[in-house]
Amino acid sequence: MSIFNDPGLFGRQWAEKYDAPGNPDPAPAVDFLAGLADGGPVLELAIGTGRVALPLAARGIAVEGVDGSPEMVEKLRAKPGGADLPVVIGDMADVAVRGPFTLVYLVFNTLFNLVDAERQADCLRNVARVLAPGGAFVVEAFVPNLAEFEREERQAQVVSVTEDSASLRLHRYDRAAQTFVRQTVTFSAGGVQLQPFGMHYLWPEQIDRLAEQAGLRLEARYADWHGAVFDADSTDHVSVYRLPPAKG
Repeated sequence: MSIFNDPGLFGRQWAEKYDAPGNPDPAPAVDFLAGLADGGPVLELAIGTGRVALPLAARGIAVEGVDGSPEMVEKLRAKPGGADLPVVIGDMADVAVRGPFTLVYLVFNTLFNLVDAERQADCLRNVARVLAPGGAFVVEAFVPNLAEFEREERQAQVVSVTEDSASLRLHRYDRAAQTFVRQTVTFSAGGVQLQPFGMHYLWPEQIDRLAEQAGLRLEARYADWHGAVFDADSTDHVSVYRLPPAKG
């Protein structure tokens, strides 16, 4: 089994640095999601350190979470309000909560962290299971760019250089499998440290098919959290899926 099937891998490697400057500003996502919450409760898959969940909860919306990393959740718990959020430690594909929720969301490309295609399908089926009738599921992800993949494979990225260490980032893509491995390599006096990361990327229409198979329908797609029009030049998408309302 690949190490990337371990739901706790990402958090063990990156929890300490996850809230460092340089990550996307969560405020636009919070504004967008608050508009869909419909009173809540809502569920964040891969809740992490609470960068989205905590400001959403601060608006009076009941937020729950699932995350595979105790290290990430420990960071969440240490923040104001973090101890109050119900969080299950487990694989986000299992969606191991009861619901029902008016909104479930999965942001920052995290659907692709499920490197097994069947587990991605499991995730969407389980989201549909815990959504209330008429509830929304929001996915934010990048749009695959083959030219960018080739550039990343050809050129190592310098992450940091100090008097004590140097870090490089390398990529290898499998186009047929729609997967990649990224390796962050840090050289220091203490030796070499490897921080591997893998993804199984999907085009938006492939996510649409998984959603349809789970009983969800695409309601809207935007190029960003501000509601920009999604078109052929968009590099990212925010897709809103909806579970049909109850009959009668």
